[in-house]
Amino acid sequence: MTDLTKLGVKAIRDGVRSGDFTAREVAESFNAAVAEAAELNAFIVTTPDHALAAADAVDAKRAKGEDTGSMGGVPIGMKDLFATRGVQPPAPSRILEGFTPEYESTVSQNLWDAGAGMLGKLNLDQFAMGSSNETSYFGNVASPWKLEGSNQPMSPGGSSGGSSSAVAARIAPAATGTDTGGSIRQPAAFTGICGIKPTYGRCSRWGVVAFASSLDQAGPMARSVEDCAIMLGAMAGFDPKDATSLQMDVPDWEGALNADLKGKKVGIPKEYRMDGTDEAILASWEQGKEWLRDAGAEIVDISLPHSKYALPAYYIVAPAEASSNLARYDGVRYGLRDLPEGAGLQDMYAATRAAGFGDEVKRRILMGTYVLSAGFYDAYYTQAQKIRTLVSQDYEKAWGQCDLILAPTTPTASFPLGSMNKDPLTMYLNDVFAVPASLAGLPAMSVPAGLNPDGLPLGLQLVGKAFDEQTVLDAGLAIQQRAGFDHAPEKWW
Repeated sequence: MTDLTKLGVKAIRDGVRSGDFTAREVAESFNAAVAEAAELNAFIVTTPDHALAAADAVDAKRAKGEDTGSMGGVPIGMKDLFATRGVQPPAPSRILEGFTPEYESTVSQNLWDAGAGMLGKLNLDQFAMGSSNETSYFGNVASPWKLEGSNQPMSPGGSSGGSSSAVAARIAPAATGTDTGGSIRQPAAFTGICGIKPTYGRCSRWGVVAFASSLDQAGPMARSVEDCAIMLGAMAGFDPKDATSLQMDVPDWEGALNADLKGKKVGIPKEYRMDGTDEAILASWEQGKEWLRDAGAEIVDISLPHSKYALPAYYIVAPAEASSNLARYDGVRYGLRDLPEGAGLQDMYAATRAAGFGDEVKRRILMGTYVLSAGFYDAYYTQAQKIRTLVSQDYEKAWGQCDLILAPTTPTASFPLGSMNKDPLTMYLNDVFAVPASLAGLPAMSVPAGLNPDGLPLGLQLVGKAFDEQTVLDAGLAIQQRAGFDHAPEKWW
């Protein structure tokens, strides 16, 4: 039998449907792979019984001749930001110690309804705040990739680093991610997989721990564009429990996939040629233009003049929203409670939050509280929102010249764990190419483009018009077919 852990979402689903293997055999194979890969620290908690129960349900449906679902028989990793009933407190932070959800997030329920099973909860930066997966209360996640000739552990990206590491290591065929300012796309680029952030509102935020509510968006991470299209179709949909959810039909992204880009114009933003961008990244960008041109697209130069202000605006808006969202964690109703002897209510708040939040979370809460405080609200937060509007207007003008935009996903390839811990500003710059699309709420995807001279993956980013995930996926498929990226990390774990 084929090594089932080498198969992706489509191959597993179709193989189960056709009877080439059972869903239980798939679940057992991936459960074993997860158990063998503990050194990556990608999973916080494993749920082999969940994966097996879902698999048995799919096998029973197939035996009766019933529809097994668009994700039937596919066991996935669930980023530990999604509430899953009875399993693991979400968001790897000590502040939620002892809390177990009694409800299911809408996205995870959609996936279970589509026939998927859960291998376990995946590690991430605490409250999704980080770009390297080094801020988790449960320890760092290691990328399955290594620098050639080095055993130094590398970053899988963040915050969805557990998701990217698990998919790249072939211990999960796919995983959920969330993207606030690049947290699907950047880790996907670092580990040589695909990841798409859909239009804001495509996937429900209900049951997902909030970081920055006007930016957070769930999306799939997998090894191919086709697999992302399948999984996104299962995740998306209107949810009346989420006031920001789009009341729109979910397109058949998988069925409409087409790598022929004739008649499409691809914009190249001149502002993205930034100092400090790795030469290998720039070379891959040039190669990406040729691939899309070969697929029939016309390449045109465009301008996104306010994109240079997007990152500083993001780091005002996102921490401000985080400061508000994280105020609910106070030790009163659930989670950690640190109550020093003789302490009053304010003392309990202070002690609980000091012990429960990590340094990066505290940093962002302080930044957010500062920009929302009296005397600084207009000077910082209001100005940042104005810049956000200008960034969105830049994209609207660009759509008069092109159908989608091609850019690098990140300015560099992955870096060694611990190498940027003392320089948070440099770490924040890792999201410089990803943040503008997040501020505008646009669909954006990272697709593997090749390896750099050190043997590390590089990603190309595609940004599309609102609600036009199809064009983004189509262009991603065109790059995938021409790049022929079939590299896998050499197993060391």
